[in-house]
Amino acid sequence: MTTTRAFRCEDLFKFNNVNLDPLTETYNCSFYYQYIATWPEYFLVQESPSGRTMGYIMGKSEGKGELWHGHVTAVTVAPEFRRLGLARQLMDQLEDTSMNLYNAYFVDLFVRISNALAISMYRQFGYEVYRQVLGYYSSEEDAYDMRKSLPRDPERRAMTPLKHPVRPEDLEW
Repeated sequence: MTTTRAFRCEDLFKFNNVNLDPLTETYNCSFYYQYIATWPEYFLVQESPSGRTMGYIMGKSEGKGELWHGHVTAVTVAPEFRRLGLARQLMDQLEDTSMNLYNAYFVDLFVRISNALAISMYRQFGYEVYRQVLGYYSSEEDAYDMRKSLPRDPERRAMTPLKHPVRPEDLEW
């Protein structure tokens, strides 16, 4: 049985089995602490009955007006716990927080364009490519900005894709 709970500072010392995946971005401690302090409701961890970290999600709310949204900063599941529906559970909780606590219009995330498996998974969750961001990752790899409209955006205006790629410095948030 999986337990989902708020991420705590000491979890940073227990999540190497999750973060050592080459497709998972790893940040410095102050970055994680900022999320724990500012958006604790968006930072969740999943644990096995033995206390082993199975996965986590961190996010935030940002934007103005009709661009007010939830953002998935990172969602990752340890390789040994994949294909159990854990990522969907975490994403559902972030979407629920964005919708019910923050009344957001949509949720967005960035994903490496080479990560076909993740892109396919996000599409299954209802996300669509909104735009391509050139050189988004530290490796200079491009990203897709994928979005999913929430009930506050019934006409799905947030989902209308841009026709041309953008650069990281052109991002609104």
